[in-house]
Amino acid sequence: MRIGLISGPWITVPPDKYGGTERVVDSLARGFAAAGHEVLLAAPSDSKCPVPLAPGMRSSEPSELGFSLSELSHVVRSYEAMRGMDIIHDHTLAGPLYAHRPPGIPVVTTIHGRLLVPVAELYRAIGRNTSIIAISHDQTTHAPNIPVTAVIHHGMDVSSVPVGSGQGGYAAFVGRMSADKGLMEAIGIARKAGIPLRISAKIREPEEHEFFKEVVEPELGPNEEFHGELTEAEKYRWMGEAMAFLNPIQWPEPFGLVMIEALATGTPVVGTPMGAAPEIIDHGVTGFLGDIDELPQLLSRVSELDRTECRAAVERRFSAARMVADHLRLYESLIAKAG
Repeated sequence: MRIGLISGPWITVPPDKYGGTERVVDSLARGFAAAGHEVLLAAPSDSKCPVPLAPGMRSSEPSELGFSLSELSHVVRSYEAMRGMDIIHDHTLAGPLYAHRPPGIPVVTTIHGRLLVPVAELYRAIGRNTSIIAISHDQTTHAPNIPVTAVIHHGMDVSSVPVGSGQGGYAAFVGRMSADKGLMEAIGIARKAGIPLRISAKIREPEEHEFFKEVVEPELGPNEEFHGELTEAEKYRWMGEAMAFLNPIQWPEPFGLVMIEALATGTPVVGTPMGAAPEIIDHGVTGFLGDIDELPQLLSRVSELDRTECRAAVERRFSAARMVADHLRLYESLIAKAG
């Protein structure tokens, strides 16, 4: 197949640090190419994904609403470059709304974010001429009128992820500097359990800086060790030495790639059963899920869990190979239907 992949104009593929969607796009591109398919990727020109890049793609800054003139220009250039593809997989929100896509080529898009009302309305419009992939079953329940073609969980390549010892004597938190990620809850849980907490967080957007300065920083104490964003290698070493990964999210997160990253290092996840967490974590096997007031006690029990099973769960259920195969099956069916 000739597969066109469109990523956003803001973050390279793969990302240098934070960027879950871009990490997924990178895994798909590499997997498709390894399987012998022709791949063309529309992404910022400094991307290092080892597949051909669409020409003329320049990085830009996101706007507050998620759309910008730069993104719209990126969309137009992307679809112009995709003529001659057998299928186009667009990972942007604006792209599938583009009316002048190449005729006769099936387009599929993935819902990477939360289905708030305005976004859900856009996807309902998109679904009239575009196949839609959801990334968890929970995600589909928040906008049941969206015509979802398939649910495909994210996956990752674990071959370069080292399995840690879990002997660092601390719990880890990695995420955006945002209230819905549960950082303040993680601080309270770790303190009640008497376990040190190491924190790595993305702080780029104005609201992230504001949340850190006004809410988080004043509360940091001797039990917390704060870091900024880590490189991928640093993150995996850091996760792998943690006794547990704390993920007490406060919103219905559509997937939560960071959870399978922690499991890949052998580290169990302790968090709230919101969003897709119950689809990823096997309670009592690869982690514990519970209410906030239950989590300090559950965090203290992670030594009961088998770290080898955490890694095995990712290899079995959340591998890049499985994700790639699921997408290829869908693409083949869409191409056959279009033909």
